[in-house]
Amino acid sequence: MESRTRDVTEFAFTDTGPWVVDPDELAWSDGLASVRASVAEEAAALLRRRRRPPVGRIVRVVAALARALVVWRFRERGTPRSRAGVSRRLRLAFERLGSTYVKLGQIVSAFEGLFPDELVREFKRLRDQVPPERFRDIRAVVEEELGGPLHEVFASFDEVPIAAASIAQVHGARLLTGEDVVVKVQRPRVGALVRADLRALAWIGPHLVGRIPVAALANPPALVELFAEQVTEELDFRLEAENMLDLARVFAATQQRTMVVPRPHPTLVTRRVLVMERMRGFAFDDVAAMHAAAVDTTAVLRAGLIACLEGAMIHGVFHGDLHGGNLLVEETGRTVLFDFGITGRLTETQRLAFLRLLLSGTSGDMLSQLAALRDLGAFPIDTDLDEVLHDLELDQPVKDPTQMSADELVSSLEDLMKKLLGYGTRAPKELMLFVKDLMYLNAATATLAPDLDLIAEIVHIHQYFLTTHGERLMREIGEAAMRPPDPDAIKASFLVPADVERLTFADLQERRKVILGRMGEKAPGRNRRR
Repeated sequence: MESRTRDVTEFAFTDTGPWVVDPDELAWSDGLASVRASVAEEAAALLRRRRRPPVGRIVRVVAALARALVVWRFRERGTPRSRAGVSRRLRLAFERLGSTYVKLGQIVSAFEGLFPDELVREFKRLRDQVPPERFRDIRAVVEEELGGPLHEVFASFDEVPIAAASIAQVHGARLLTGEDVVVKVQRPRVGALVRADLRALAWIGPHLVGRIPVAALANPPALVELFAEQVTEELDFRLEAENMLDLARVFAATQQRTMVVPRPHPTLVTRRVLVMERMRGFAFDDVAAMHAAAVDTTAVLRAGLIACLEGAMIHGVFHGDLHGGNLLVEETGRTVLFDFGITGRLTETQRLAFLRLLLSGTSGDMLSQLAALRDLGAFPIDTDLDEVLHDLELDQPVKDPTQMSADELVSSLEDLMKKLLGYGTRAPKELMLFVKDLMYLNAATATLAPDLDLIAEIVHIHQYFLTTHGERLMREIGEAAMRPPDPDAIKASFLVPADVERLTFADLQERRKVILGRMGEKAPGRNRRR
């Protein structure tokens, strides 16, 4: 009885589950601290600079991408299907290159608004529509990991997967004890392929610095480092099961019971197989079905955003791979999260800097924001932040990019890029992971709550944190925590003037179209054949 009580009070699980999770009785959790440490050491070893590049893998990657681009150039370039065509061919090339590039494509698909819409749409298919492995190979992995034939554990096991993605695929099954489960199975040979690709990426990344300005700002070595740390952890499903428990604890501790985590099985978790509670619900973008079931989709979106912020700001832990393939919405309106292989973990110093960054962002304190970014690693530690503030004109009224000419836009961006690079600016890798989540939730607004007033919503969430965590925030960052949100500062963060009264996602999309259209007027070779 005590275990059952702990199961539903300590973790954000369903009210009644197929089994009880007692964290003191999970055989697969023994020694995971040392496992996580050894995985981190392996990632560091894979990233170590080598005198000679891994030529074989680099040649195969370049050849696959070049073949896709050459076919596009001669068949589709200059036609109405040019952008859709190159996007499709790149997606197919990523599929052929295997798990690492499928994972990279998934990351690209999360950055709606930064990459072309056609590319994002194609790469979204890499989330769960990758060609599956042969069932006999999947069966061999499961039987090797669980130490016996399928029929000794499962009453039934679906040969056709529910979904197939980069590292693994998921099958429906039923245990001999009668519980319906899903079984996540690692693709055969994926470990060796990922490690070879990481060595190649680690060699290429530093060579991009100083050659392409935007690449230098994006900090390619840090991107590769973040990717290596996350993908090597994904190769051990015991770590993912532990991530599930950690996030379930965070949601329970913050009373975010609108978020639900499937229970991992107490015994059927190994390095390459993860058996978990089967959950059902609506796809995250199936708005029509949710409305028919009287689900408040605005509340669903708000709960996801608060849970993501709360995990990072208060506990330093957050789901690091939010996208439609990893989310379901139950008829009760609760959101079910899946795929915890990528989980963001902030040190205490990073968490406090992150906390200051997000709270100062709604109050308009630009100097505090710069200081927080410096503490996260965006600027060298000895950077004169007052100089940055004035040099970047962050203490001046925001310029509305939709009111700027093409020449002004290009000149402004080039000037900003030059100044940022001059200060040694880099995108902190932990922040990049979190921003990816926010960009997905931002894009989800288009389907879940297209008429939501973004400014009013940010003010609402800011007030939630002050009401719910005010005492703790005061203790951790002082009076700055209690500054009221400034609507004008929030508008400035969206690059809209202060006289804008209401801002929806549709409004932002229209502004983006205007800016991109204006930028297109200055694109090199715009009048040449495409």
